[in-house]
Amino acid sequence: MPIVGETGPRRRLPVRRLVQLYTGLTLYGVSMGLMLRAELGLEPWSVLNQGISRHTGLSIGTVTIVSGALILLLWIPLRQRPGLGTVSNVVILGLVMDATLAWTPELHALGARIPLLAGAVLLNGAATGLYISARFGPGPRDGLMTGLHLRTGRPVRLVRTCIEVTVLAAGYLLGGSVGAGTVVYALAIGPLAQFFLRRFAIKDRPVTPSPVVARGEASPEHAILPE
Repeated sequence: MPIVGETGPRRRLPVRRLVQLYTGLTLYGVSMGLMLRAELGLEPWSVLNQGISRHTGLSIGTVTIVSGALILLLWIPLRQRPGLGTVSNVVILGLVMDATLAWTPELHALGARIPLLAGAVLLNGAATGLYISARFGPGPRDGLMTGLHLRTGRPVRLVRTCIEVTVLAAGYLLGGSVGAGTVVYALAIGPLAQFFLRRFAIKDRPVTPSPVVARGEASPEHAILPE
């Protein structure tokens, strides 16, 4: 069996993980921008961020960055520890969203917006699989969900549902876009994320079960709350 040296597989694995992390986060931001361009409804957190954006005059990317940073503050009492992926998530998603909106023209024909929405949701699922499989820490919203689960003892699905419903309702009241795209995303993102998590998994070593799994809850891919 070959000895793994500085130039061997273990040396290259962190590079692959970093590539997956930043590719995934970039594509995630692109997918969120494309969903906005489709104008057929957004996922819950984007509904909230869009509503805040409309009332503050800030770009939705800026709001996404600020809201992500504020959510991280909630990690303190929940005793959650951010990783490189967590901090990168906060910054990159908003920047890429604004760039995507700047580079993508507005579409008016429904025949163009529907395929755009479908492609954006598919891309979002692939991006989710990429950046989560890199294992550099959860996004701020994922950490909020798992932190509340661990602190309250409530099931992950219940915590996730309560967060998403609250966020969606608040965003809708603020004028965020809720529509067919919101429903499509809710139904499709779970199966897509699960598929791509398996596809992009890095099998360098056994993965230690998270506290969520240890308590008999859903597997990590089912526990993820997409950004």
